[in-house]
Amino acid sequence: MRSGRLAATFLVGILALFSLEAVATEVAEPELPPLPQPIATVGATDGNTEVRPSVLRPPGPDLSSVGPRPPLAWPDLIFQQFRDPPLGFTGPSGVAPTEGQTSGHFVPVEDRWRIGYPESDRYGKGHPVTDDYPFMPGRIFDPFNQNVLKGDFPIFGQHTFLDVSGLANQSYEPRQIPTQTSGFESTARPNQFNFFGRSSSFILLDFFSLSFDLFHGDAAFKPVDWRIKVTPTLGVSNFSFSERAQVSPNVLQGTSRTRTLWALQEAFVEAKLADVGPDYDFASVRIGTQPFISDFRGFLFADSNRAIRLFGTRNSNRDQWNLAYFRQWEKDTNTGLNTFNDRRQNLVFANYYRQDFLFPGYTAQVSLTYNNDPKSFKFDRNRFLVRPDPVGIYQPHEVNVGYLGWAGDGHIGRINVTHQFYWAFGYDSLNPLANRAQTINAQMAALEASYDRDWVRFRASFFWSSGDKNINDTHANGFDTILDAPNFAGGPFSFWNRQQIPLFGVNLKQRLSLVPDLRSSKIQGQANFVNPGILIPTLGMDMDVTPKLKLINNFNVLIFDQTNVLSQFLYDGRIDKFIGLDFATGFEYRPLLSENISIVGGVSTLIPGQGFRNIYNNFDSRVGALVAGFLNLSLAF
Repeated sequence: MRSGRLAATFLVGILALFSLEAVATEVAEPELPPLPQPIATVGATDGNTEVRPSVLRPPGPDLSSVGPRPPLAWPDLIFQQFRDPPLGFTGPSGVAPTEGQTSGHFVPVEDRWRIGYPESDRYGKGHPVTDDYPFMPGRIFDPFNQNVLKGDFPIFGQHTFLDVSGLANQSYEPRQIPTQTSGFESTARPNQFNFFGRSSSFILLDFFSLSFDLFHGDAAFKPVDWRIKVTPTLGVSNFSFSERAQVSPNVLQGTSRTRTLWALQEAFVEAKLADVGPDYDFASVRIGTQPFISDFRGFLFADSNRAIRLFGTRNSNRDQWNLAYFRQWEKDTNTGLNTFNDRRQNLVFANYYRQDFLFPGYTAQVSLTYNNDPKSFKFDRNRFLVRPDPVGIYQPHEVNVGYLGWAGDGHIGRINVTHQFYWAFGYDSLNPLANRAQTINAQMAALEASYDRDWVRFRASFFWSSGDKNINDTHANGFDTILDAPNFAGGPFSFWNRQQIPLFGVNLKQRLSLVPDLRSSKIQGQANFVNPGILIPTLGMDMDVTPKLKLINNFNVLIFDQTNVLSQFLYDGRIDKFIGLDFATGFEYRPLLSENISIVGGVSTLIPGQGFRNIYNNFDSRVGALVAGFLNLSLAF
């Protein structure tokens, strides 16, 4: 019995041994599958069935008729996918390739700005111009979508961009303003003896500019390392009046004039001096003719002129600062563009901005400005005396004045707030109106609050510039600016803001200004701190009727702060403080929902008060309501 069990155990062991050997042999020598046809073989087929789907087939000729090709070894196989063109108009790449594809797992794309994207035509309409499409292919004359000429793609390398801009700006402006006659020589009509004649006039201003901005950086991701920008500009002006001696003191020159001027409105270089923080805070310098606005609304200075400017940011761009020195070019009389003649006026600006100051969304600014305007004698291009002012003693004088400013702009909760305060202090060596040296001590204040209700903004504001109380003392208390362009109290829609109102050799107020400063010219005259000053309470309402159309409505009450200077200047002791009422309405229309085409127009009227009538009434007639309109067409690329 025992021997039978031993035999059975031995037989099972032998069978188990042979089974383990068979398994080991099967694991050690597996049967290899056949090598597949190489993926890179274009048009290869297996009978009537294609080896790979057509979406993976790279473009190329059909090579199936050539005959069989020897299989490639595994290391030689490289998968190549069709490359789509990038979005927008890219132009040729400025990045030379330095390596080719060596692996099917990695495709080198050295120009990271021109990565392809599949064409998208969501609605199958063929990208009509009137439809807003995502992922649009570009054209060279398309400034809205991505374009190498607009700085969206580098022109060479990875960090050098070019932004080319073109602008055609045309303004048409019929208006009525008090117009003094030239009764001693000749009037436009015979037997006219009034101081103020027909008030109708017409202005046409056209500006055509082409700007080239070459810069090195990382587009919008960080400040530029360096920049070169030039903007040549052609200005065309036409002024037509109803009275003689307005376009020239020579009455033989008629009642209209047309002038043209080529100017270089921007020409500067910029370089980053240092990175001052880990969040792209920087310090840079800009040298040359450049634009600059001294405050949020342009109350004191807004111009493009030659300068050296240091600027930068701190605290992750929460703080911004500027330190600038301007040596002014002389301005052209008719177009306001820069000439290449030295104005000899020195300006220094220092300001500091703090965002989210006390309230989120509110930005505060402190500033210090210095204006040095030395003695000079200047006739403008139309042969009118502009320096010194042709009033009083007509003697050259020097103005040295500083401005200490505090401003804010933003919102506090639901209320939008803008405010500005300036204190002017300094010295005038010989004021023409006062006929003596003056110590300057004048102020200006402005406050606007607005509230947005759906598509309507309700505005209320107040502007005040101090006036001089006594022209016969040595203290000049009337506030004046340097070269302002305030967007306040209706801005360019307001009659009082937009129009230049002449008064016997000077202007009661300047074009695009709020201050009645009695100086000869804003762009060529000297600041005059012996003036009446003004108070302007304002109500307004702006309506976004559609995304393309905005309506602006404004109402101003105009009151002189002091009238002693006017009484002495006009030899009239009955000048009332009430100037009048200013009503304005206008529109802004952007048919493309962008600034490429912009149409702005408006109508305004000044209903004279007693003070305005005291100044501009004739002996036998009273000045009536004055009406002005304007239409501005802007085409930009």
